[in-house]
Amino acid sequence: MATKPGERRLQILQTLAEMLETPKGEKITTAALAAKLECSEAALYRHFASKAQMFEGLIEFIEQSLFSVINQITSEETEGFKQIELIIGLLLRFAQKNRGMTRVLIGDALVNENERLQTRINALLDKVEAAMKQALRIAATQENLKPDADFGALANLLRCYVVGRWEQYARSGFTREPLTQWPQQWPMLYFACLSQSGAPGA
Repeated sequence: MATKPGERRLQILQTLAEMLETPKGEKITTAALAAKLECSEAALYRHFASKAQMFEGLIEFIEQSLFSVINQITSEETEGFKQIELIIGLLLRFAQKNRGMTRVLIGDALVNENERLQTRINALLDKVEAAMKQALRIAATQENLKPDADFGALANLLRCYVVGRWEQYARSGFTREPLTQWPQQWPMLYFACLSQSGAPGA
């Protein structure tokens, strides 16, 4: 049975993501992708104008997957620090379940690809950082942080923690899982944030 165009596009992206899961991380060519799908390269280009467009499809999937949940977290959870905990947990869990996507998120899979792809990933991570910064502002209104705390620096610290865990996961050949030690490390991050708080007038 012939697949619908949308289904075939999804199949191509799923196969690309699977190929990115190899720890050695060889550069993926359209020829190798076509061979994996048992089709011609010309067949791939009927659905995507270029390999860069295929990677853009993966980045769009990552963005939609993450922000549909982040938006849900920020709309349903009122406590700022709880929002932070849930957002970081989501980011670590997503990477652990999607090895190939992790290599896209850290830019490893984008080396020698179109530079606009890394720009898009940078923008995605900036949006994540902005969501965490807003959660920290909420924590301040709830008197868990000083109103003059450096929300930008804290949000960036939390972003770097997440990206570091992603990097470790990919560089270890997917053996050092992002969620390992998360229950122990969240209290450490929490208290690092709390160190920005103090008694009134302190």
